[in-house]
Amino acid sequence: MVQLDKLYWDNRYISGSTGWDLGSISPPLKAYVDQLENKSLKILIPGAGNAYEAEYLFNQGFKQVYVADVSKTALNNLKKRVPEFPEKQLLHKDFFNLDLKFDLIIEQTFFCALDPKLRSKYVEKMQAILKENGQLVGLFFNVPLNDDQPPFGGSKSEYIERFTPHFQIKVMDMAYNSHPSRSGRELFVNLQKK
Repeated sequence: MVQLDKLYWDNRYISGSTGWDLGSISPPLKAYVDQLENKSLKILIPGAGNAYEAEYLFNQGFKQVYVADVSKTALNNLKKRVPEFPEKQLLHKDFFNLDLKFDLIIEQTFFCALDPKLRSKYVEKMQAILKENGQLVGLFFNVPLNDDQPPFGGSKSEYIERFTPHFQIKVMDMAYNSHPSRSGRELFVNLQKK
């Protein structure tokens, strides 16, 4: 398997090898964000990449939006598009080394980009950095994908098994409003920290 380190991800963004990149917030996450009323939520988007979700949230008046990515290039791409995005909320670090707490974490193609051996650690870290009653909301692939490089697939049964010890599953259903390239392949998930 390829080494999924900072160099790997920077090279993907520099070369434009970002087939997962929709160029805007995904329809299911846009619909979710559009119904949020509390603009003071402290929100994290881990493995944010080009961070279209952060851009959308910020432009909708959410000012406590943080993005974390190991790729400086990806973070710079967001800063170029949204110059007023606060520098201190661009976290150039490994998700597993974060020590802040959040009300809401938005998952968009981060879980599937991680080495599958890190999935249990991902669940534990999500629980650790969410505030009491915090939520993990996002999209997870519900299909087998690659074995040797991202994106790595998954299944609803795997997610139920992994998340149930740490989270209450509020929603885990096939997304009805996916981008056409992902239609029928992703679950919309809303998990609340136990």
